[in-house]
Amino acid sequence: MSTENAAITSSAPPTAADRVRQVVVLLGSLLAIAAAAVGSGAAGGQPVSEAAGGALSAEATVVAPGSPAFSIWSVIYAGLLLFAIVQLLPGRAADPRMRALGWWVLGSMLLNAVWIGVVQAGWLWGSVLVIVALLAVLCVILVRIVRIPAGRPLDTVATDVTIGLYLGWVSIATIADVAATLAADEVGELGLGESVWGAVLAVAGALVVVAISVFARSRPTVTIPVGLAAGWGLAWIAVARTQGPLTDVVVAVAATITAVAAVAAPIVVTLARRPR
Repeated sequence: MSTENAAITSSAPPTAADRVRQVVVLLGSLLAIAAAAVGSGAAGGQPVSEAAGGALSAEATVVAPGSPAFSIWSVIYAGLLLFAIVQLLPGRAADPRMRALGWWVLGSMLLNAVWIGVVQAGWLWGSVLVIVALLAVLCVILVRIVRIPAGRPLDTVATDVTIGLYLGWVSIATIADVAATLAADEVGELGLGESVWGAVLAVAGALVVVAISVFARSRPTVTIPVGLAAGWGLAWIAVARTQGPLTDVVVAVAATITAVAAVAAPIVVTLARRPR
C-alpha cells in the first residue's frame, strides 16, 4: 500500500469535533474572505495602498511591489475557498491531513483579515506584528504539510499549491511591510542607504525561499508554488523600481536576479533530490 493510500485508509471514524471543524472552517473562510475583500477596497472602500497615509503604496519604499502584483490575492483566495470546500467533502472529516490543517488554515485567513483592518486603522507596527504572526502560522502549516502526505490529487492542490502561493507571497509582503513601517517612523534604511537596503531585503526574500525549498524538499508541490509567488512579488518590485517617482537601478537589478533565484531554487532542489 502506498503512503498516499495509507493516508486515506488509516483514518479513524469521524467525530463530532470533526464535523464541527468542517462547518466552522467553511463558514469562517467565507467570512474571512468577504471581510478581506471589503477591507482591502476590492469590494468598495479605501484600498490598502491608500491606508495609513499611503505607507504601503507602490511608491512608499524601494521594496514596495507594483500595484498589479497584488492581483495574486485573487488566486490565493480562490485556493483558500477551494480548501474550505474540499475539507467539507465526503471522506475528509477524519482525514489526518485535514484534521492537522483545518484550524490553522482558518486562523491564517482570520489573521489576514485582521491585518487589513489594522492597516486601515493606520497602526503600522500593529500590522507588522500581525503579518509576522501570519507568517508563523503559515510556517506551522508548511511543517504539517511536509509531515502528512495528501491522499488525493485534489487535496494536494487545495493544500500544497494554495499554501505554497500564500506562504511565498506573505514572505515578500512581510519584508515590504517591515520596510514601510521603518520608513514611516523615519528609521529608513538602517544606515545602509536606500539602494543597498533595498538590495539586502530582496536577497533576504530569495534566501527565505531557498530555506523553505531545502526544508520541504520532499514536497515540490508546495515549494514550487512558494518560489513562484515570491518570484512574482520580487519581479514586481523590480518593475516598480524602473518606473514612477521612486526609480532605483540597483534595487531593480537585485530584485530581478532574486526573482529568478526564487523561482529556480525549488526546481533545482527538487532535481538535485532525485536519485541518480
